[in-house]
Amino acid sequence: MLIGEGQEWSDGEEQAWEILSQLDSADVCHRTKASFDELAGHYILPLFNERIFLSPKDKYVWGDSKAADFLLNELSQYSRLSALWYLIQAKDIPLSGKLVSPREVNGGLIFTHGSHTLPLERVIVRYGDDVGGFLQKGLALGGEQLNYGDRSLKLFPFPRVPFVLVLWKGDEEFPARADILFDSTCSFHLPTDIIWSTAMMTILVMLR
Repeated sequence: MLIGEGQEWSDGEEQAWEILSQLDSADVCHRTKASFDELAGHYILPLFNERIFLSPKDKYVWGDSKAADFLLNELSQYSRLSALWYLIQAKDIPLSGKLVSPREVNGGLIFTHGSHTLPLERVIVRYGDDVGGFLQKGLALGGEQLNYGDRSLKLFPFPRVPFVLVLWKGDEEFPARADILFDSTCSFHLPTDIIWSTAMMTILVMLR
């Protein structure tokens, strides 16, 4: 599903608010691992190591930290619509533990074309000679260290949608390399273009 195809992203956000406002808040929280403030009427959703707040009534999203403000303002074109569609679509299913490449996602060819190409080369430039800094940044975002490549991290842009970033240091024989992998359940939780925007947000927040 490509929700942004043929429409402005602002239209997509308006559509998402409308859908979210009609959903049962208890069901949304059960599916997404968000919480809901009944008195204030807004959702509280983990975004990496931060909290963001989403009010369907006011069609407004905000954070309570500088890091959350960065995600919602500087990376707004990737974060806001992604958060809304996560609340709308995420399912109460366990992670498979099977990692897939972007190309293996249904419709995943969008990840390899033009402006949709993920900027993994920027991760290499930033961290190819600083795997310690790569790890430190990921842990600060609430990530978990894994054992792939020279360094790897499992990051949680949303509670049910972890992404794995893998970094290989360069040497005389091979250049440095970076990959991003998804749990195979990601397509149950997000449309393909929202998986892409969430991946962009993940990479860009690592480069902050």
